[in-house]
Amino acid sequence: MNPASSAIILSSLATGTIITASSFHWFMAWIGLEMNTLAIIPIISKQHHPRATEAATKYFLTQAAASALILFSSTINAWQSGMWDITQPANSLSSILFTMALAMKLGLAPAHFWLPEVLQGTTMPAALIISTWQKLAPMALIFLTTNNLSPTTMMLIGTLSTCVGGWGGLNQTQTRKLMAYSSIAHFGWMMAISPLLTNIMLLALMVYIIMTTPMFMMLIMTKSKTLQNMTTTGAISPALTAASLLLLLSLGGLPPLSGFMPKWLILTELINQNLIMMSTIMAMSTLLSLFFYLRLTYITTLTLAPNTLNTTYKWRLTPNTPALLTAAIPAALLALPITPIMTQ
Repeated sequence: MNPASSAIILSSLATGTIITASSFHWFMAWIGLEMNTLAIIPIISKQHHPRATEAATKYFLTQAAASALILFSSTINAWQSGMWDITQPANSLSSILFTMALAMKLGLAPAHFWLPEVLQGTTMPAALIISTWQKLAPMALIFLTTNNLSPTTMMLIGTLSTCVGGWGGLNQTQTRKLMAYSSIAHFGWMMAISPLLTNIMLLALMVYIIMTTPMFMMLIMTKSKTLQNMTTTGAISPALTAASLLLLLSLGGLPPLSGFMPKWLILTELINQNLIMMSTIMAMSTLLSLFFYLRLTYITTLTLAPNTLNTTYKWRLTPNTPALLTAAIPAALLALPITPIMTQ
């Protein structure tokens, strides 16, 4: 892509998120979301491949429908209250509409079907942007409006998303689809806790981004698009193979890794609020997610010895390890001991 075009697209991507996160007027928040959507479309479709075009079309239609729902709900609210302020209380109809629109934007169940297909149809770097940066603007809106949204709807969406994220990933062999279902499950946890404690929601979002970014960077570096590709990771870098094993376990939420921190805090708060059944369902759904993470770790580290065989088509060359990857992996693995500092 032309450097000037890349600069314009990436700056528009950043600007859209910043406008949405810093606005208190519904119309400005909607403009930021639209800028985000229109800026990511060229990034998704730059392969000039039918799958990429299909993914870009699905993403555009879904996001446009969600943005229209947001504008519709805010218009209903402004019609009845006479105010366009985001933080003002909303009536029940516009609140539920807005909650469903944000669930569609984030790819949460039951509006999650577009996310695995879009990630599968685009490149790994674009999938990383969709899984991390594109989720910031809707999460900022949830943070701003959490007192006005329907807690029952949000908790129901969160519980359903954790179950769908676990069940959906069991049958997948594509790493991008696995990361998509991982995203659905993680954002289900965030949606479930957002009516109760927004600071834990932000902590879970931060930990998710810290874990997902190095995982995608590892997949990009090793060119691993399927589970079969993951078997030859040891031929490229044994150290990276061991780090990817721990990263996957951290994504699954195993102690004493960083991924255990948000799940631990969220389950504690849900139990304190006497939501025993909901916390039990969410904890059990984590076992489903953990199963496909463990399957991925088994395939990555235990199926081939870490040496270069004649049958291996990924040779041990000098690995071009990004500096960000070496900094992000320790943060994604060793943040649990500083939990008291992060939750103050």
